[in-house]
This record gives sequence, C-alpha cells and structure tokens, in this order.
Amino acid sequence: MEFVRLLTPEWLEISAEFYRSTPKFKNEFNRLSVNICFQFTAEPDWGIDKDLTYGAFVEKGELLRLEFFSEQDAKSESEFILSATPQEWKKILRKENKFITDFMLGRITLPHGSKPGILKVAPHANSFVDALTSVEIKYPDEMSQDELEEYRDYVQSFRSELGV
Repeated sequence: MEFVRLLTPEWLEISAEFYRSTPKFKNEFNRLSVNICFQFTAEPDWGIDKDLTYGAFVEKGELLRLEFFSEQDAKSESEFILSATPQEWKKILRKENKFITDFMLGRITLPHGSKPGILKVAPHANSFVDALTSVEIKYPDEMSQDELEEYRDYVQSFRSELGV
C-alpha cells in the first residue's frame, strides 16, 4: 500500500495535487478565501525538534499554496495559525476527533487570528482533512527506531533547505 510520511514536502505535494484534481474541493470551497497555517508543536519523540508549520492558501476554492512556512512568514502571510501537538493533529487527520470540538476544548489553539473568523472556516475542516489524507500517512509514532532517525534527519534537511 502506498504511503507518505507526515509533515514532508511529498505529503504536501500529493495533497495539493489531489485537491487540485478533485472538483469536489473547488466546489465545496468556492466561497472560501483564506490563508491559514497549521502548527505542529515540537515533539522530539516524533522527530520534530522544533515547531513545524505548513499553510494552505485558498482563493474562492482555488488552492494557491500548500507549503511549509517559517514562524515569521506564517504570522505575516496568514490570517490564522492553529497550533496543536502532533498527537492531536493525528487524531484530526484520522478523523478520530473533530476539529471544532477540539478547538472549543482548547486542544487546538489559535495563536494568530480571530476566534470568530476561524469559526467561519471551521465547517470546511473535514473536507480539507480529506484532501490531506488522500494517501495513507505514516506517522512518526508508527515508525521503527531506524525509520524515525532517518525521518528526523530528513526533516532537519528540508527545513534547513526551505528555511522553515
């Protein structure tokens, strides 16, 4: 079975391709224009030594960008930054938890942006998760120790290369 590792450029590329090639997303998001970032807080046991942020920029349903951002760029270019632990994001991506519930319970925080604004975007969360999970995701807590070390090295390498 094909899989991609979480929080890698490949994951974002596959997700962006799937979004752009699936008419349901453009139709569902046709009234949505938002620049939003998702921050995974540092979790060394997952190979994430520093917070890691990616963002999705959508204009009337068109996905303009799905890429990693530095903390400074996320703050200056996005309307919202949502932050949670990798374990919490995993539950969202696996659809074990619902975004709106976890946001209201404080498991997902909003370090940048307005709460009323994010609540207008929240109804689209499940569809966006569908785009991000078009391929099976291998999560760091499911990797062998050797795979995890290789993943950690890879994350450090692309972060350095991308300046994120």
